[in-house]
Amino acid sequence: MTAAPQGRSRFGVIAALLAALLIAAVLAALDWAHAAAIPAPALIASRWLTIAGLVALGVQRRSLTTWILVSMVIGAEIGHDLPARAVELRILSQIFLRMIRTIIAPLLFGTLVVGIAGHSDLKQVGRMGVKALLYFEVITTIALFIGLGAINLTQAGRGIHLPPPPASEKVEVVKQTASDIILHAFPENIAKAVVENQILQVVVFSILFGFALGLLPDTKRRPMLAFAESLAETMFKFTNIVMLFAPVGVGAAIAFTVGHMGLGILANLLKLLGTLYLALTVFILCVLLPVALIVRVPIRRFIAAIAEPVSLAFATTSSEAALPRAMEAMEAIGVPRRIVAFVMPTGYSFNLDGTSLYLSLATVFVAQAAAIAMSWQQQVVMVLTLMLTSKGIAGVPRASLVILLGTAASFNLPTEPIFIILGIDELMDMARTSVNVIGNCLATVVIARWEGEFGAERPSAVVREAITS
Repeated sequence: MTAAPQGRSRFGVIAALLAALLIAAVLAALDWAHAAAIPAPALIASRWLTIAGLVALGVQRRSLTTWILVSMVIGAEIGHDLPARAVELRILSQIFLRMIRTIIAPLLFGTLVVGIAGHSDLKQVGRMGVKALLYFEVITTIALFIGLGAINLTQAGRGIHLPPPPASEKVEVVKQTASDIILHAFPENIAKAVVENQILQVVVFSILFGFALGLLPDTKRRPMLAFAESLAETMFKFTNIVMLFAPVGVGAAIAFTVGHMGLGILANLLKLLGTLYLALTVFILCVLLPVALIVRVPIRRFIAAIAEPVSLAFATTSSEAALPRAMEAMEAIGVPRRIVAFVMPTGYSFNLDGTSLYLSLATVFVAQAAAIAMSWQQQVVMVLTLMLTSKGIAGVPRASLVILLGTAASFNLPTEPIFIILGIDELMDMARTSVNVIGNCLATVVIARWEGEFGAERPSAVVREAITS
């Protein structure tokens, strides 16, 4: 009896939203073309009228993903209309990200220990690790070469003339040797690794701890295993509580980005930005989609499951913000927790598809902006270098820029052009972080298929409640 009125109500809200959107678009087009003198208050009112329609739609749908997308639009409008106030909203996004970061280490520890020590066959864990690392290296290498091809095709760095970077923008140049990269993976102090949010070090410690626990007699193993399982379930519940604040945190992050950068700053960098987005789209359609079809991933269910974590990653430019929800989503569609717990955190250090593509693209952009010709041989060597230096950088603020500066120093490229990218790095980070999350979610399904365990277990009650809420 109530379905028809609700359907008509929702149709009415959508119709009103489309009408408001059409009015706002027409007024904006007339103003942009100078065809009519549209007062600024009328333009602002038309945009907020559209936002009101989005809010009404969000109230009806009662979906966290919908509210995150609505909050992104609201944040962009606040950043455009009130840039000074919008910059002050950054504290709200920082609160959200801090709360998310408190989840990462205990969640990784609990899920990895349960996934390894709770496994009846430790040899299978080792086999799964080899498969995962092989898959990661193949996919990220393809991503690196797609980025290389895209920037050579568009030549986005040629003829760019931008003002020098502000004095406040300083990034430390770090030139890493192979020994530094290997040593960085192993923690000297697990508490320090947790405090500094070193995901790779936490993963290494948790894996070794899980194997050690798995070798103990059952009577000694069970208490710690029960604690780790309880810790993982608690952190999933903790995630549900923190996620209630997600629309506010996401909206504030977008407001800060737009208020800090403005909308017109992209005029001279649209070619670079477009190159990245186009290359990432090609990567998704020509690499990730065929992989999904080959291993028979349920595409519609997969897209529905990753919608929320990907939108979080896009808005916050943080893979960490999406990690807990992504793990829940993959378990909910049929990937056993022990596989999610092993593949997803490992992928955050070794399967950064979007970041890998960006790094090869941006490094050649630096050479183009400095009018330095790089041969294909030099570019291939550079890609092989990035294959190593890009590992383990997830969760580190502006880590990609640090890697760029280190790579520039290794290949005798000037570092000044790198600061050109700072102006749009946040918008580029949105796209590459989203692709990182998509790639890692797909990797868990691929490994589960290879192991013949996709859909073999029902998700826990806590996870089912989190996904359906």
